[in-house]
Amino acid sequence: MPKWKRYLTLFIAAAVVISLAACGNGNKEQQAPSTGGEAASNGDVKLRIMWWGSQERHEATLAVLDMYTKANPHVTFDPEYSGMDGYLDKLSTQAAANNAPDVIQLDPGWISDWSARNQLADLSSGINLSNVDQKVLSGGQYNGTQYAIPLGSVAYGMIYDKAALEKVGVPAPSNGWSWDDFFAMAKEMKGKLPEGQYFTKDYAGDYFAYSAYQYAQGKGQVVTNEGVFNVDQDTFLAWTKQFEELRKEGIVPPADLNASDKEFDPTMDLLVSGKIVIRLSFSNNLGAWNSLKEGAYALVTMPRAVEAGGWLKPSMFFGISATSKHAEEAKKFVDWFINSPDAAGVLKTARGMPVNSEIATTLEAQLSDTDKAGLELLRATEKDGQTFSAGAKGWTNFIDKDWPLVRDELSFGKTTPEEAYEKLKQAAAEYE
Repeated sequence: MPKWKRYLTLFIAAAVVISLAACGNGNKEQQAPSTGGEAASNGDVKLRIMWWGSQERHEATLAVLDMYTKANPHVTFDPEYSGMDGYLDKLSTQAAANNAPDVIQLDPGWISDWSARNQLADLSSGINLSNVDQKVLSGGQYNGTQYAIPLGSVAYGMIYDKAALEKVGVPAPSNGWSWDDFFAMAKEMKGKLPEGQYFTKDYAGDYFAYSAYQYAQGKGQVVTNEGVFNVDQDTFLAWTKQFEELRKEGIVPPADLNASDKEFDPTMDLLVSGKIVIRLSFSNNLGAWNSLKEGAYALVTMPRAVEAGGWLKPSMFFGISATSKHAEEAKKFVDWFINSPDAAGVLKTARGMPVNSEIATTLEAQLSDTDKAGLELLRATEKDGQTFSAGAKGWTNFIDKDWPLVRDELSFGKTTPEEAYEKLKQAAAEYE
């Protein structure tokens, strides 16, 4: 059976419970009560809402849910939240069983698939979008219809351990550095780092890390908007062979340690636990890492080559389930979430800089030093950063399933860079 059919069968079969991995730093997963989304007999409404993120995001979001209920006593919430690991699997299973939450946090890369499957409500009306940039709004559209509302904007860059670099006498990277600088720094680390510490993760088969590298080489998207496989073979081989060399020299973690990494987990995040010195990060995530080890980290732009490697993107979206019994109440909540200065004052940059331009301007003066550092990365990337593209309909499994398989095979030495490229190319052909 072709791979895409196997995934479709799994999706439609639903009722299979796929566990949503908690991010482990005290993050909590709320199970949806059977009454979620049902109207109480007295006319009150309970909205189920689901999101992923760090503990910082969880606490801020719970606070604004309470704020909304105080202003609208007839509306209460059943929140479901955890880390990113497994989030899409669980959400897809719920949706296939017609049991999706009323309000759903969505990654930009999922919008086309979810809209095409008629799983999202039309949000073309009922939400004030007058202060939202059209370029950001377009990421939540499918065939000209608005199905998801952006919540903020972020930039993709890197985060590093300041003390670890200072200890080994290696200068910290600066905005505008190149991929040549990155790999030179990696090799400079050899013999300087203490036993059990490595330069960075093994990113040989990481979709987003490679995307940044291909962008920087001027080769464009990994998957085009038209759904065409566009992994440049020479660029992919150059990237994977660089990491193959770092792997052999012990500059990146061994495969089992690399696979154990869980972002924002105080014991399993390789950066927080001191196992690596630098890793990928979005501009709005510094606060999450800072909450685990205050003042330890700094942000820097994604390395570049002939073009910028980093990109700007809507941080995430809120969508409303097409099966929600309370779509209008859910719209009112989403409208308030993006347009309320009071909500923004609590959320700050937990989901990137607020998407409402007026609120974002007002908020800048109120930002903490940590949030200002995130804003600095955002502004540095805005100058010539790549424009984020969610790719084409039908590619979610290619990105979320096929790439991780190749990633693990490369890390464990079970495939060569040449074989990995052919596997990705073959997998892509099953989606085109």
